Amino acid sequence: MIIYFLRHANAGQALMNPKKDEKRALDQEGIEQCGVVGRALAALDVQVDVIISSPLKRSAQTASLVGNELSYEGKLQLESALRPGASFADFRRLLEKYAKQESIMVVGHNPNLSEFLGRIICEPGCEAGMELKKGAVARVEMGRNSATLHWCLTPKVIRGLYAAATESSRPKTSRK
Repeated sequence: MIIYFLRHANAGQALMNPKKDEKRALDQEGIEQCGVVGRALAALDVQVDVIISSPLKRSAQTASLVGNELSYEGKLQLESALRPGASFADFRRLLEKYAKQESIMVVGHNPNLSEFLGRIICEPGCEAGMELKKGAVARVEMGRNSATLHWCLTPKVIRGLYAAATESSRPKTSRK
């Protein structure tokens, strides 16, 4: 199974009230991040069978906007195992639930999404530190007993790749 770990895009400052914070939406920068991330993933020919998101608004928005850029036509799955504070055991159960899928995208929050990524790619007993910035995405290939990180792209790298790709696709003008 291929797992794409995507941290939700920029949503401004956290709110003091936890219930109100759950409804915090992406800001304009976050909406733009989603477009760039989604188009970059589409250019990398990323295809997913299912997109699974934390039920918090900023994650669900990120999942939906990136999914649109990937031409994802399935239903967005909301899972509490991707909420802030969810445990690694919750995440393992989520993976078992979707084990028949070839490729999934999980969209969530730090610090737990980074922790899940680090623990998935690490042998038992060791600790890997993987920091996912807002809007970052990592590709992991899971085998029977191990997982391999293929790449991890930060928003800055994604913007650079996207800018380079659009620049190279423009027609060249000749100077005389």
